[in-house]
Amino acid sequence: MTPGPENYKELLLFLTTAGVIVPLFGRLKVSPVFGFLAAGIVLGPFGLGALAQDVPWLSAISITDVGQITHLAEFGVAFLLFMIALELSWKRLLLMRRLVFGLGGLQILASTAILATLASLLGQTPASAVVLGSALAMSSTAIILPSLVEGKLLNTTVGRASFAVLLFQDLAVAPLLFMVTMLGAGGGTGLGAGLLYALAPAAIAVIAMAGLGRLIFRPLFKLVAASKSSELFVAACLLVVIGSGLITALSGQSMALGAFIAGLLLAETEYRRQIEVTIQPFQGLLLGLFFVSVGARLDLSEIIDNPIPTLGIAIGFFAIKAVTLFPIARLMGLPNRGAGELALVLGPGGEFALILIAAAMAGNVVPTEAGATAMVAATLSMIGIPLLIRIVGRGAAYARMDESLSAGLTPQHDDDPERVIVVGYGRVGRLVAEMLTRHGLRFLAIDADPVLVARERVHGQTIYYGDATRIELLRRCGIQSARALVVTLDKADAVESLVRVARSERPDLTIVARARDAVHATELYELKVTDAVPETIEASLQLSQAVLVDIGIPMGLVIASIHEKRDEFRKMLQSPDGSGRERHSIRAPQSETRLTRRSSSSSDAPEHPRDR
Repeated sequence: MTPGPENYKELLLFLTTAGVIVPLFGRLKVSPVFGFLAAGIVLGPFGLGALAQDVPWLSAISITDVGQITHLAEFGVAFLLFMIALELSWKRLLLMRRLVFGLGGLQILASTAILATLASLLGQTPASAVVLGSALAMSSTAIILPSLVEGKLLNTTVGRASFAVLLFQDLAVAPLLFMVTMLGAGGGTGLGAGLLYALAPAAIAVIAMAGLGRLIFRPLFKLVAASKSSELFVAACLLVVIGSGLITALSGQSMALGAFIAGLLLAETEYRRQIEVTIQPFQGLLLGLFFVSVGARLDLSEIIDNPIPTLGIAIGFFAIKAVTLFPIARLMGLPNRGAGELALVLGPGGEFALILIAAAMAGNVVPTEAGATAMVAATLSMIGIPLLIRIVGRGAAYARMDESLSAGLTPQHDDDPERVIVVGYGRVGRLVAEMLTRHGLRFLAIDADPVLVARERVHGQTIYYGDATRIELLRRCGIQSARALVVTLDKADAVESLVRVARSERPDLTIVARARDAVHATELYELKVTDAVPETIEASLQLSQAVLVDIGIPMGLVIASIHEKRDEFRKMLQSPDGSGRERHSIRAPQSETRLTRRSSSSSDAPEHPRDR
């Protein structure tokens, strides 16, 4: 049976919302997160959806079934953790262990204990109090991390520490869900033995995926990259993220944990930057869908009917978490400013609170009324996260924590301001890189040949696979802070495309490009390259220098005359009226034609179709 249009209504509404909200809020310089949350509230079953029974036509423009988008929205968190992991590595994760397990573990234990005690004093049973306390102790990975990234706070004290705590909370989801299941089942199995039995499959799945991933991921992407198919590369990226997430989900862990492990494994490969560029659009859309689903769950009637209890719980657990976290953060070495900012950011509730409370309500562990109020309070607090992070960003002093704590949390950016980007790493690109190294300059290379890239990575070179004509890849490789860009590709259209996007991104960037001939060099100068080096002219000059020296002309005079001639050619090629192109074609057509004809069989011909 062919699905009707109503089956795609929620998806179409979301795409329409994304198409309007992202550009609108971007123009207003407001985070799109606010827009997605507001859209979810307005279009959700407690907004326009609640009026659809009385006004039937409203059902066409409202989200009446949040469940249809919830499962897809969950991938937004998985994609986010995958992207974060690509900036880390196993070694850096080990360096994080004090903050992840120390700060994160103490935060969960202390917040749960205090909130559970308070819930018990308010009349909840011990089981219900423990579930509510542990659920409200969680924070929102899906909202906090992208908001920190957008506010350029991820590499500050609050950003690094927040990431460490959120990572531990994600690891704690499986044990907490098992606890809820055991409480709902009446505790028929010993808690210690039952917990071990439940976590064993998860541990096995994680270890197996980490081991197999090391063996499979690199060969998989090498095979896909060799096909030169962008569609297959996208498919491979989606397969890794979704597949790894489903594996851990089937074993009882969160999908985000599986995606995080996959990202850690790929962070050490040469495909990392191209994968980031490929996954970014999917992450943005799926996170937007997640925010819409969060807003759609907010029951405004609950707030209207019980304003004091709902708002009181939201403000109360936020204040308790913040006050509890501050001394723990100070104990772990964060400065006063950083500890205070961390307490504000992690104080609100999170998406896992909704999952834990819903499971507890289904198992009759938490009363329906208390669970519904807690879920609304958690959702209400989540809506305020972007605003809190903006406040933190405006007043942040970017205080630094102890380097022994922060070193492992720093994403491994390749943004050395003295670094030069070399695009194309065949014989020409390698020689340029060797000369840069000889003069003490760092470089980062990009090439589209997976075999070449893999070989150079083995030799310790900083090189990534990817299509450098995409500005997103250049940004990921740090073009904003690069000292220069050297283009050694041999395809004229690829060189021009790359120069065009690079110059648009950095008007002040030094760009030196390889040109096929004088005509191509003139075109590159029109695109505002700093220098274009035509192969034919340089070959002529080198031959001239060799013959003059060999027949006895003093080396100093020869070098001076060669430099003078090179400057003449450069001035002609840079001529804005095109006269340089015409003058050169008139003065040396025959030699240029012969050199061009011979270039395909010369010893300096490219090794590969691109570049070299």
